[in-house]
Amino acid sequence: MTSACPLKVGFVPEHFSTPIHFAKKHYGLDAELIPFPSGTGHMITALRSGEIDVGIGLTEGWVAGLGKAQEAGDRDGGFRLVGTYVETPLCWAISTGADRPEIKTVDSLQGGKIGVSRIGSGSYVMGYVLADVRGWLVPTAGVGTSKEQASPYSDTVVLNTFENLRKAVNSGDADFFMWEHFTSKRYYDNGEIRRVGEIYTPWSSWKIVASTRLADGDKLDSRVDDLLDRLNQGIRHFNENKEEAVAYISTELDYSEEDAREWLKTVRFPEATQGVNPEVVVNTVEILCKAGVLGVGGDVDAPAMIAKQR
Repeated sequence: MTSACPLKVGFVPEHFSTPIHFAKKHYGLDAELIPFPSGTGHMITALRSGEIDVGIGLTEGWVAGLGKAQEAGDRDGGFRLVGTYVETPLCWAISTGADRPEIKTVDSLQGGKIGVSRIGSGSYVMGYVLADVRGWLVPTAGVGTSKEQASPYSDTVVLNTFENLRKAVNSGDADFFMWEHFTSKRYYDNGEIRRVGEIYTPWSSWKIVASTRLADGDKLDSRVDDLLDRLNQGIRHFNENKEEAVAYISTELDYSEEDAREWLKTVRFPEATQGVNPEVVVNTVEILCKAGVLGVGGDVDAPAMIAKQR
């Protein structure tokens, strides 16, 4: 690719994407924005195939994807962490079908069928974090690493989209799934699905990654630097124009005005997106190892997941 070619940027078309919209609308972001409603796991595949150049998605998905690649001997992994998009943790709502009386509490889900968008996605990773928090992880007999845990669930059902996840918990194909709280809330309000509980990520929730074609060396491609600068402007606009943000979220996205206003109280974007705190990545790797997503004592190099800073 030449420097004149606009970046292809993958993002999740939810309320968190509002500053990206503002960067494009008001501050001349020169990029092709490609929505990935199925989330971070799909963007990892797209980055590795060259379909997109940059992804804006969930911390746990990116770190798990790079960690698994390193464990498999792939030191490239296809992308590097280049920036921080959201500083606050993410509230994952735990949902089941509207008419599933046998599922009363989160503890009812142990040994059940978990629905996920993709293997390696945030919805998949957080299923293991939930199991770790609840004490559901049981090491396989005779095996000393938590990578080889007995699964806490009877089945992991890959369903790709949020719509398919909602259908599956009502049909019985899955017993529960996990998705961001405010994205789920509309479907609690209309009675399509039922909330069982929630869990917060123990890390800042969104990171920006770039293909190693753009971030594997002493400096980032200039287009990535420009993207991060434009996102900073979009975030500043978001912070200074909350009514415009509410209007956009409640008319162009799948949220009520009331929910948009409540979400604004819970989220914090960074003043500058450039860079990633290595401690956040190290801590995320430690928790993913504890949860059995990555191997304890395995060949995982957390600092190597981060692009060199400019």
